[in-house]
Amino acid sequence: MSADTGQPVLALNVGSSSLKFGFFMVDASGSRVLLSGTEETVGEPQAAMARIAQRLRAKGLSAPIAVGHRIVHGGPQCRRHTLIDAAVMHQLEAATAFAPLHVPPALALVRAAQTLFPGIAQAACLDTGFHAAMPELASTLPIPRELRALGIKRYGFHGLSGESIVRQLGGDLPSRMVIAHLGHGASVTAVAQGASVDTSMGLTPTGGVIMSTRCGDIDPGVLAYVVREHGYDAAQLEALIDQRSGMLGISGFSGDMRELHIAAASTTPSGADARLAIAMFCASVRKQIAAMATVLGGVDLLVFTGGIGEKDASTRASICKGLDGLGMRAEAIRVMPAQEEEHIAWRTWQLTQQPLTIPEAL
Repeated sequence: MSADTGQPVLALNVGSSSLKFGFFMVDASGSRVLLSGTEETVGEPQAAMARIAQRLRAKGLSAPIAVGHRIVHGGPQCRRHTLIDAAVMHQLEAATAFAPLHVPPALALVRAAQTLFPGIAQAACLDTGFHAAMPELASTLPIPRELRALGIKRYGFHGLSGESIVRQLGGDLPSRMVIAHLGHGASVTAVAQGASVDTSMGLTPTGGVIMSTRCGDIDPGVLAYVVREHGYDAAQLEALIDQRSGMLGISGFSGDMRELHIAAASTTPSGADARLAIAMFCASVRKQIAAMATVLGGVDLLVFTGGIGEKDASTRASICKGLDGLGMRAEAIRVMPAQEEEHIAWRTWQLTQQPLTIPEAL
């Protein structure tokens, strides 16, 4: 895009402890970043938004025409990216039950942005949106019908990352692709003709592969056991599976892959635990990649993205060991940035345009 075209859009990507933002000029041809950064203490959304506004003013940037928000879970009612009105806000508030760690801080940020930028369009860009059209075979969970009727199904996550990968590939998009988004949270998605057809995460961002502090898929009998024999309640179960498990639980001291690599070089018991945590993570991801290859009937391209996926070459190499049995050649493996903030801005800009034209494949 040229320097004098486009409209300003602010993209907000809130996590559990920090907020990434990007201020973009966007038009039909793409987007150009003017300012990006990170804000801490998202527990104080009004303060975080005020600091972002101050940074925009310091750069002489105008107010945005719209603000796009990453919303991890829209629940059963909100499945597509959408402009936020009172009805949508109510739907998103109801979705808090599905992702209590992620949705409340995101909605607090929506309210803060509405206060700071009154009258400016706010958009919900859903991590579940990319997976909304998954086949029933993939989205249905093997539970009684009355529970499925409550919206309990496989939703999938890291959808904004997946959409951004599809957009970046453009005309080079292969028919069969597996995306491994590996970071603090991690998931593996099967993409056919640009559409998600299966993914490792389920009802919540806890399922699937082993993660930093989340257990991923686990025998559900383990949860019944700790409830029955050790008196765990719902809050203790959530803390167990979301905050105390994964590589942190295996190693006993850290879920940060960088710290685990350092410890793994030692001959101490902690070193052995770190090596086991890394090996189990890699094996978990490798098995999911193989599973998604089976779903697709083969893989034309494997994409690694996310913090670990993009920056940790040794972990990528460990994951790829054994995948040659799937016929996966080195040239069929790529490392690509997730570009979530840019994609949020682009999606938000699209939502503000009339008539709205969003490719169904994305």
